[in-house]
Amino acid sequence: MTTATSGARLLITGGSGFIGSHVVRTLAGSSQASEVRLLVRRTPAGLPDAASVTAREVPGGLADHVALRELCDGVDTVLHLANRIDGTLEECTVVNVDGTRALLRAAAAAGVRRVLYLSTTAVYEDGLHRGAVEDGLPRRPKSPASVTRLRAEEMVRDAGGLVVRPHMVYGAGDRWVVPAMARMVRALPGWVDGGGARMTLIAVDDLARAVAALALARWDTLASGVLHAGHPEPVRARDVLTAAATAVRLPVPREDISYDRAGELLGAARDPRSARMLSLFARDHWYDCSALWRAVGSPPGAGFPDAFARHAPWYRERRHDLVPTGS
Repeated sequence: MTTATSGARLLITGGSGFIGSHVVRTLAGSSQASEVRLLVRRTPAGLPDAASVTAREVPGGLADHVALRELCDGVDTVLHLANRIDGTLEECTVVNVDGTRALLRAAAAAGVRRVLYLSTTAVYEDGLHRGAVEDGLPRRPKSPASVTRLRAEEMVRDAGGLVVRPHMVYGAGDRWVVPAMARMVRALPGWVDGGGARMTLIAVDDLARAVAALALARWDTLASGVLHAGHPEPVRARDVLTAAATAVRLPVPREDISYDRAGELLGAARDPRSARMLSLFARDHWYDCSALWRAVGSPPGAGFPDAFARHAPWYRERRHDLVPTGS
């Protein structure tokens, strides 16, 4: 990996969120980032005690065009990590589409050409995903969040920016992935088709390390404006769900059931969220992530068993909040 500049000045949106907070902590410890500006609605607790990190409270967030222009002034790279991941189409559009458009305009006005956007593999049409390279699958998202994130992607790519698409991200701060796995384990009496489906995952600290490295790297050698983000070794659903269930003290299934039976038990025919959850955890969803690690120029780190073990205590301590009894 070749560093773009020394003493890089960065602007981060979403720096107080799950992934963003890990990216901020990683960059705060980097000698190559001389300034890390955060666009936040309110200053987050636990902000790294580093002279390079400053947070500017902007109550209007991405809708405050004046603040965006001021924050972009003098910046080398924008890391756009802010996303709305639930809500109606209108609510998601405000943040993911309108907010991204405003940020890109402010960046362009300030002469900033390097914008990295954190998206998701959920922009792809659902189905069997087996080793797909970037854009190797049709992009036909269904949920309001994913539809609007694809629109944000398109704007960023049209502006010459870089898009990073993780699949499942776990670790300290996760309120979605492991809780969803735990709900599925609790709802079903057995492994779906033996739990043999394979999936791509990445620990949040490994993802943060990769995003931070990209923020400081040259992009002109990249073959594409999109990178899948995940550990290169896919993991069996049975192994992932066992680790998640064990971390939150749930019993592990001992039987096997069919995919169709699991769908009946979850009410997937009438509930799109349940259908999506079943597909994610019981059908292959794994991707070729080799381009990311070539771009970063470092190994991806430990595989799932060891990486998850780093974060298991965090889940264990918060298991009653993450997976309430009766949920």
